[in-house]
Amino acid sequence: NKTMIILYVVLLVIFAALPYGMSWLLAPILVARGHRNDVNKFIKYANQAGFYKEPKVKGEMRPFPSVFDRPSKMFSLIVPAYNEEERITVMLDETFAFMESWMREDKSLSYEIIVVDDGSKDGTCDIVYGYVEKYSTDIIRLVNMGENQGKGAAIRCGMLLCRGEYALMVDADGATEISDLRKLFAEMKKTETRKAVGPWGFEGLFGVALGSRAHMQGEAVARRKWYRTVLMLGLHSLVWLLCSRNVRDTQCGFKLFTRDAVRVLFSNMRLERWAFDIELVILAETLGVPLREVAVNWEEVPGSKLIQSKWDVVTTSLTMARDMLVVRASYLVGIWRVQDPAAIVAARTPPPPPERKKGK
Repeated sequence: NKTMIILYVVLLVIFAALPYGMSWLLAPILVARGHRNDVNKFIKYANQAGFYKEPKVKGEMRPFPSVFDRPSKMFSLIVPAYNEEERITVMLDETFAFMESWMREDKSLSYEIIVVDDGSKDGTCDIVYGYVEKYSTDIIRLVNMGENQGKGAAIRCGMLLCRGEYALMVDADGATEISDLRKLFAEMKKTETRKAVGPWGFEGLFGVALGSRAHMQGEAVARRKWYRTVLMLGLHSLVWLLCSRNVRDTQCGFKLFTRDAVRVLFSNMRLERWAFDIELVILAETLGVPLREVAVNWEEVPGSKLIQSKWDVVTTSLTMARDMLVVRASYLVGIWRVQDPAAIVAARTPPPPPERKKGK
């Protein structure tokens, strides 16, 4: 009869879709299995990810240092960029103006900017390289990932290459006022703690200051499009249930880390796309790294790569919910285990030199 036929069709659809559903659900675990947890894992993401171009020596490719080396700057500003030619110029101009002004006030301050291009198809790399030629590679360096790997992968790459005692991740759209770095740094000095973290007792100076827009939630509901508000409120609820009850805003792209926190967190981070912030918070709380939220000035900038339509709200919400669930479960049952940074240092090998063409 018709009822049985409908039932058979429904069961057939379920069984046909089950492998695809399981593959989607387990995707973060399957992708992470292919990543060795050592400091050189970022090199495989792109042919030149471990090198920067030196314009003063005819564009010679030089190897980056590692976050496991001694620091030589006070601040490293890590800027992930994907097709940002229309927004990154304003952000970089504001950043240079602020940092140079701060340096004039405090002669002990030094900084570098690392822009990590995540496979842009526009003129982002050319624009950034223009700043490299203007300011020198001591101040700004460009990492070319070659192909798009995700915002999390880009930030991890930049963090593992940084020279700073403190490393700030900051979005290329300039949504957060760069001057709020002062606020994060002031809070960091109150928060950072010299201690041993993790089951292996890795000793260092640990702290994370998280830029937060939680204080702006009421204003955001009033000003944002309704589907962006739905995503924001839904994400906050999921974070509270699955991630952390101590952090209200995990997704603000303005976070400051001590160098030792970078070593521990980013060498163990597995997620490569939008939910990587959530994994960082879970890792920090699991290892006992001090966290502190700091209210920042933030303004939505047109050109979002994440939400461009109402349908994106559905797909993004489902993906982030999946990632939160997978991250929490993977650490809870031991599928993912944190690795001792001391072992990473011991296993570290320098990147190979770039190939030089004959006759040059």
